[in-house]
Amino acid sequence: MNWGKTFGSMAALAALLAMSGCSKKSTQAAGLPQFAPLVTAVRATTRDVPVYLEEIGRSGAFESVTVTPQISGRITERSFEDGAELKKGQLLFTIDPRPYQAQLDSAQAQLAQSRAALDLAKTQLKMYDSIANTRAVSQLDVETKKNTVAVDEAQVQANEAAVENAKLNLDYCYIHSPIDGRAGMRLVDVGNVVQPNTTGLLLIQRLDPIYADFTVTEADLPEVQRELARGTLHALVRIPSDPPDRAREGKLTFVDNTVQNATGTVNLRATIPNADHHFWPGQFVNVTLVLATMKDAVLIPNQATQISQQGPYVLVVKDDDTAELRQVTLGQRQGEDVVVTKGLVADERVVLTGQLTVQPGAKVRVEQGGPANPPSEAAPHGTPPKTPPSNKPPGESGGAVDKKS
Repeated sequence: MNWGKTFGSMAALAALLAMSGCSKKSTQAAGLPQFAPLVTAVRATTRDVPVYLEEIGRSGAFESVTVTPQISGRITERSFEDGAELKKGQLLFTIDPRPYQAQLDSAQAQLAQSRAALDLAKTQLKMYDSIANTRAVSQLDVETKKNTVAVDEAQVQANEAAVENAKLNLDYCYIHSPIDGRAGMRLVDVGNVVQPNTTGLLLIQRLDPIYADFTVTEADLPEVQRELARGTLHALVRIPSDPPDRAREGKLTFVDNTVQNATGTVNLRATIPNADHHFWPGQFVNVTLVLATMKDAVLIPNQATQISQQGPYVLVVKDDDTAELRQVTLGQRQGEDVVVTKGLVADERVVLTGQLTVQPGAKVRVEQGGPANPPSEAAPHGTPPKTPPSNKPPGESGGAVDKKS
């Protein structure tokens, strides 16, 4: 065995192992290559957007009448179906007219009798006047006949009034609809005996147009009054199941004259066309009260905003593809977008997705995302296409929360 050759090979192998260990330590010391995180970004856009208050209200009938009888009697006929569309003057119920027809006949007979007595008294007075100068009758007899004529004339007038009253009572036997509207469920059936002004027969409600009653806070009242005086105020109303872009425009027709002590709110009412009966009395509705239009507002997708202890912020991608944490002041939601009132200008890039992997001041790799919602996607009349979120419970006003960030 050549021991010299063997020792030489072992020495070479040891040298190779030593070099390999040094190379590994050098690589570990250098560390793995650092890669910039991949994010999507969008540019801030500008457009005109509405300034609005978002409220929860309740719809109410334009007219509502509870039909009650004005005479007593037994119901003999019903001339409508529950839930029917009624016209003003349409016959609803018939109360037994026979007792009132008899009263009318009696009153007319008494009128005829009093008129006959008056005619006789006038004839006698005329005869007494003709012979008064002949001293065939005394002046007292003439005055007595004049008095008889006056009494009979008064009796005729009283009996004429009795006839009119009897005719009126007979007309009350036939109960007609006082308004155009939709019938509710009948409250009495044929055969029931009803009493005047105490027994409800039917509720009729006019559904077109219809009211939307809601409230605003007393803090928002001055601005509402100011925009109402300018004529720029209008309301957009929808039921909760409607898509936001299907809201219907109404006109603000009533502002209450007092602030409610318990809630610090003011009652308002909008009137909305409702020919298709889309809205129903007593139904909850979402009301967007559009106050004015904000010109050239800066918008970004709401998804791009984040919240920290210092408030909302966005990650702005600068021209050198480094990320900058920017504190911003947010305005109102406009569908999927949100208004930025401070901290951002139009056309700046903001990170849309991948914020968790970004370190402020570090490089990012930008994959361009979609732009913010264009104006064409906004709902008609300048309303936001989707309802802004509200932290208020149903029935309470939240205008100040909706209008300010």
